[in-house]
Amino acid sequence: MLRFLTAGESHGKALVAILEGVPAGLAMDFDAVTAELRRRQGGYGRGRRMAIESDRAEALSGIRHGVTTGAPIALLIPNKDWENWQRTMHVEPDQPADASGTDRPAVTRPRPGHADLAGVVKYGHDDIRNVLERASARETAARVAVGALARQLLGQFGTHIVSHVISIGSASLPDPLAITYEDVFAIRPDAPLRCVDAEVELEMIAEIDRAREAGDTMGGSFEVIARGVPVGLGSYVQWDRKLDGRLAQAMMSIPAIKAVGIGRGPAAAALPGSRVHDEILPAGAARPSGMGVARPTNNAGGLEGGVTNGEDLRVSGHMKPIATLMKPLRSVDLATMTESPATVERSDVCAVPAAAVVAEAMVAFVLADAAIEKFGGDSIAELLDNWRAFRDRTAARFVRP
Repeated sequence: MLRFLTAGESHGKALVAILEGVPAGLAMDFDAVTAELRRRQGGYGRGRRMAIESDRAEALSGIRHGVTTGAPIALLIPNKDWENWQRTMHVEPDQPADASGTDRPAVTRPRPGHADLAGVVKYGHDDIRNVLERASARETAARVAVGALARQLLGQFGTHIVSHVISIGSASLPDPLAITYEDVFAIRPDAPLRCVDAEVELEMIAEIDRAREAGDTMGGSFEVIARGVPVGLGSYVQWDRKLDGRLAQAMMSIPAIKAVGIGRGPAAAALPGSRVHDEILPAGAARPSGMGVARPTNNAGGLEGGVTNGEDLRVSGHMKPIATLMKPLRSVDLATMTESPATVERSDVCAVPAAAVVAEAMVAFVLADAAIEKFGGDSIAELLDNWRAFRDRTAARFVRP
């Protein structure tokens, strides 16, 4: 079982993640972890915070001489902005004499669409900052670091993960499933929104610019594609073991994600079965899959019955606009119970590309967990031996007599 926990606040001293269940003997590349953290900070429409932070994860345990030991891996991501928030976010009962930054007043005006109001009611807080600091999407930096380690485990199976932006506001690709893994892989690293169509990307940028000028925010959608996923991950025998359900839960846990699709997604509800289900043909008759047969289409997105089928895994996420508006919506000041504009916190206009990077991390984590569940092993050598034996047995089953 692979599992992780995170801790830390948006303007606290640091973010922390503990990842447990990584097999022993896996060589770790921390430059690759840093690269993923930097990808999360990019994308057109991001705010000023991204100019302050330069995220880097430090391993505190579970790795020795660059190789995993099988013990829990602890990661620390310092917040550079901490020096500006020490007087507000100190953990001691009394403010330390050498604390820096500004002593900010309590936050009492909840933002519509954020965890502010529900959070203060649930936990009995008077200051909304106790809620917004943890509910902030800053926490996802820790997830990206965890996901970067999971990606390195998946790389042992030949599994690789990419993402691309499908839509921002009304600007959208006409048919996301027509976009191939190769198309997404070929997107320039410096592409402002990581969209495969340059003209559509310009339309997306215009949507973000209009929202910025209006003091508004903009949402959108993205797709994660995993190539080379082992066959047989997940299960159909219990509801909580279905891989599509596990992926959906992981995706929906990302801040502001309000819907998830697998393959054709919600569009499948409007089509007849003859146009949705992917035919099964002899090998060589169409695109080969990892199952020893061929599939001319992949509307199922690589999952049937909650189990991976050898096709590319395709998962889409749909993100609402960010809740902090520079021209705030109406709210109530909880200190006076009078109508008041909602609190304005430093934020982004659009964070869909960043959410796609977080989604890659969550997909990587779920797939790595499912691979360990399927193939077992306390060391990477044992895990890979079990996988190769299963792969070879599967290939032998589909040899034409």
